[in-house]
Amino acid sequence: MMGPKKEAQTALFYEFCLEDHVPADHLLRSIDRFVDLSDIRQYLTSFYSSIGRPSIDPELIIRMLLVGYCMGIRSERRLCEEVHLNLAYRWFCRLDLGDAVPDHSTFSKNRHGRFRDSDLLRQVFETVVARCITEGLVSGQRLAVDASLIAADANRQNSSPPSELKLDTINPEDAPRAVREYLATLDETAFGAATPVQPKFTSHSDPASQWTAARKGPAYFAYSANYMIDTDNAVILDVETTRSVRQAEVGAACTMIDRIAHSFNLHPERLIADTAYGSAHMLDWLVKQRGIAPHIPVIDKSAREDGTFERSDFTYDAEDDAYTCPGGKKLRQFRRAYKTPRSGIDKEGIMRYRAKKADCDTCGLKSQCTPKAPQRKVLRSIYEPSRDVARKITQTIDYAISCKLRKKVEMLFAHLKRILKLDRLRLRGPCGVRDEFHLAATAQNLRKLAKLIPNAGTAA
Repeated sequence: MMGPKKEAQTALFYEFCLEDHVPADHLLRSIDRFVDLSDIRQYLTSFYSSIGRPSIDPELIIRMLLVGYCMGIRSERRLCEEVHLNLAYRWFCRLDLGDAVPDHSTFSKNRHGRFRDSDLLRQVFETVVARCITEGLVSGQRLAVDASLIAADANRQNSSPPSELKLDTINPEDAPRAVREYLATLDETAFGAATPVQPKFTSHSDPASQWTAARKGPAYFAYSANYMIDTDNAVILDVETTRSVRQAEVGAACTMIDRIAHSFNLHPERLIADTAYGSAHMLDWLVKQRGIAPHIPVIDKSAREDGTFERSDFTYDAEDDAYTCPGGKKLRQFRRAYKTPRSGIDKEGIMRYRAKKADCDTCGLKSQCTPKAPQRKVLRSIYEPSRDVARKITQTIDYAISCKLRKKVEMLFAHLKRILKLDRLRLRGPCGVRDEFHLAATAQNLRKLAKLIPNAGTAA
């Protein structure tokens, strides 16, 4: 029998509980167990006035931002609409049915003010990392680091060569916020001082972003998101924002290692990375200054394509400080060229070892060794002992395992761009980009906690 049509009637009273309408297996219910913002008001006390109208609860703003980044909602206008309509979002943000949702402008006012001045988003991120350590998801023994390009909110048409920019004519008080941040980072090793090489173009709207064609396609403006993770469960231990150049990314790795040691007392036994981090100075810093085994391929440009002997064909004797060539002759360090405290070492830290011309003239292997030069020369870095340590590690089974573990960082970047939809930045300037990366890394760690530590009320 066909049922009758039911007309909607307005009831005088409703008995409604948000708790009953959020599924037990909902992602936000699992994440809520690990969100501890109890001390946020005390942390921000000095950044609020003691008089005036009461402000919007800062915990509500942070919870709404976490909803946006956990659920891949990139627009703050849309986030306000979703929190207004979605019962699970309201429950997570501690809003009742009759409570009003803050306006989207509230986010930018707090972000550019007290949140950024207090470094609150960094504090929230470290609180979640500390929870991951408490839950036993982090051992701190095997760390991996990598960087990924994230497109900046900058139009490639609105740019010009650096030579056309007149920085001395810019008044910081009248300049946009992104330009002021750019001027403030000109001397930072992660941005302006990372490399003396000038990019081909500089964006007018976000000048701190890097013009790059690293993906072998059309060039664009981008920033680098630097992640350092614990390979046990791919928990993000630290995140850093830099320009998209190798020197800045390598410097960020050093910064994150020291910051993890200071914040969480974690001292890893090995660091896993790709060849971009295999510079001589970086390897020496890891081996001698931090005592960390570098599971990193060595940047080595000594290979030859003309079939002549390479540097690996020469044997080095540390006690005699000399190389022995395949013909059995000695190559000793050439010291007359540089008048420095370490005579014979140039400003790049390179030592030159040369054979005697008389030995090369009478050698039967000269055509295989140095057919065009009168005598053979071999270059050696002052950091060569540390490079040798890294080379020996690459021959071990542990290194083969590390190569597989290194993919966990790349998987996090894929998750960041495909699931959280952070393939293009929404905020401009180093500070805005840093805020986005902190929130995204916090969301990824919270999702990791929810996945690895199931809710007791959820059916298996």
